[in-house]
Amino acid sequence: MPELDWKPARMPQKVPLEGATVVLEPVDPALHAESLYTSSEDAPELWKHLAYGPFKDQDEFTRWLKDRAATDDPLFYALVDRAAGEARGMASYLRMEPQHGVIEIGHIWFAPALQRTRQATEAIFVLARHAFDDLGYRRLEWKCDSLNGPSRRAAERFGFTFEGIFRQHMVTKGRNRDTAWYSMTDGEWPLRRAAFEAWLAPENFDAEGRQRRSLGEYRSGSTDKD
Repeated sequence: MPELDWKPARMPQKVPLEGATVVLEPVDPALHAESLYTSSEDAPELWKHLAYGPFKDQDEFTRWLKDRAATDDPLFYALVDRAAGEARGMASYLRMEPQHGVIEIGHIWFAPALQRTRQATEAIFVLARHAFDDLGYRRLEWKCDSLNGPSRRAAERFGFTFEGIFRQHMVTKGRNRDTAWYSMTDGEWPLRRAAFEAWLAPENFDAEGRQRRSLGEYRSGSTDKD
């Protein structure tokens, strides 16, 4: 087979990633612990499919966040809503293999105030754009508990391709986890990027912030709403 005209990707650094409505800041407990905990403390369902949480109090959450801030892989970000000026969710890059051009986004959770918002979608777009356009990755992965319906629907909405179920992949909180695998490739990215950019454009939202056209419509040309 012909050799690839490609150079190994680069590792992400601990620098902010800027979007129009959201900023992804490398996790800093001094800056983010209080707002992250406060925005999520009344939503125990956020942690159902994650290996950690819920947290009994602010101190426990802050200790956990300090451990997350100390790692490079995963590299954790706080999702800061520009309008509110507060961190209202988290995401990370992980399982980075720059020599193969593979990187995953995961540990994703949105506080209720961030769910189903333009900011939440833009956070995923910013991560994908940085991985493909700035760092040179060939493959972006999304994995989740096969029982996590919202995460699976989100992956499909964002344009990831379902690749199958890894059975008995993990033990999480004392139970079996089958893992659903999704991916997006650099060859698919230009069309995905164009759909994200069209959906995120200010003119796609009315005065109340409601979308005029869905992300799926921009991606496929259909008239179905997400």
